[in-house]
Amino acid sequence: MHTVVVWWDLAESAQDIASLRRYLAEESVAAFAEVPGLRLKVWIADEETNRWGAILLWESVEAAGRQLPSRANELIGYPPTESHVFDVEATVEGRYEIEALALRGRAFL
Repeated sequence: MHTVVVWWDLAESAQDIASLRRYLAEESVAAFAEVPGLRLKVWIADEETNRWGAILLWESVEAAGRQLPSRANELIGYPPTESHVFDVEATVEGRYEIEALALRGRAFL
């Protein structure tokens, strides 16, 4: 398994967290649901520091190298400020009450 973490500092972008949240709900989440080899994508935001990002969990390095259905660079106006790639050492699913993980988060409130 393979993990990619990306962050954008939105200080120089015409986009803000609210507009990117709309992009998720209207377009991006559905597009990523169809990406082969993607086990999980978590979009993240930090309103205090005006940062936007994502954590992607892939089945393999090869899967992580696929072309992605994302317009984030286009909308934000530049590539991620930070991008990190990691090998996954272990995974676990804890105990949970909410069965479905898909379509959760502030973009769907």
